[in-house]
Amino acid sequence: MLAVSLLLLFLLVCLGGWLLLFPAGRDALFELALLRCRALLRGRYAWLLASGALLTLLPPTLALVAGRRLALPAFDSAGYEANGQVAVLLKGEQLAPPPPVPPLAFAATEVVRVRPLLAGANRSWQQLHPGFEQRLLLVFRIMKERHGYDMALLEGYRSPERQDLLASTGASVTNARAFQSYHQFGLAADCAFLRDGKLVISERDPWAMRGYRLYGEAAEAAGLTWGGRWTMMDFGHAELRLPEAMQRKR
Repeated sequence: MLAVSLLLLFLLVCLGGWLLLFPAGRDALFELALLRCRALLRGRYAWLLASGALLTLLPPTLALVAGRRLALPAFDSAGYEANGQVAVLLKGEQLAPPPPVPPLAFAATEVVRVRPLLAGANRSWQQLHPGFEQRLLLVFRIMKERHGYDMALLEGYRSPERQDLLASTGASVTNARAFQSYHQFGLAADCAFLRDGKLVISERDPWAMRGYRLYGEAAEAAGLTWGGRWTMMDFGHAELRLPEAMQRKR
């Protein structure tokens, strides 16, 4: 089959080259084709050609006349949940945010070393988009009940001014400027783990890295985008991508 395809391709290339290099032959071939078409139209095959043309043009003509958008069966343009069980849970009870983490936990030396600007972060659950908030709370519940990890919200909503401040510190922190991040719309959060009352953010800790992997799986099952799959990996980041949010500014 491959040999036949290559042979046909070779013949087509040769024919194209011949038509391009020999104008006289090209004109003769076109004239012959035109004569044959005229003969067919005048002969007994004219009605077959007309019928074929009509059948070819009829479906697209009817589609244009109908003028309505058709969708494939069972297609829902509004999107879908990544996990059916998660969809059921989200339609049930409204999850409540966990108790706030003591402020001193965010000022610990090992935390400031990794996230030096964390002190100015907003950790209010109320400023998150309701749909994103419930998904993230469900992820927190899964991490606690199934895997034994207590989680903490490091930063949720982020003002455009703070976004520009973080971007100015270098690409190792963020590449996004103001209104280029879902944080500005309450649709993103940075999270970490709590162990013995202390925040654990280090990626060198095997316990934390196992937690990040489980966190990523739970976030994606809840329909969120996990930063651990990005080129510049951000293991604690999760966001709910609503494209229309980027089209408006707060």
